[in-house]
Amino acid sequence: MIKILHNPRCSKSREALALLQQQAQPVEVVEYLKNPLTADELATLLGMLGIPARQLLRIKEDEYKQLGLDNMALSEQQLIEAMVQQPKLMERPVIINGNKAVIGRPASNILSLLS
Repeated sequence: MIKILHNPRCSKSREALALLQQQAQPVEVVEYLKNPLTADELATLLGMLGIPARQLLRIKEDEYKQLGLDNMALSEQQLIEAMVQQPKLMERPVIINGNKAVIGRPASNILSLLS
């Protein structure tokens, strides 16, 4: 089953969910702001995405600057912990299919998981 880490207030996240539903895919919707990922889950997700934690951060969020996350000396674990504490900092939507995941921006990224 495909899982989407979803924020219903985000137009891109809603667009991704609609795309999955149009593909007649069974979808598990996880509202990650209400049910944040643990540090271990986030580390696993980063492995599925094949990216470092910094690439999953939303750099335009106020919390990004307030927490000093632009400091390049911060470790991977420190960045993961920041996203655990402030899930709003995580890029969205993220779609997971088995052991692979993509960030659904643009929504066409999702199609690579469905084939």
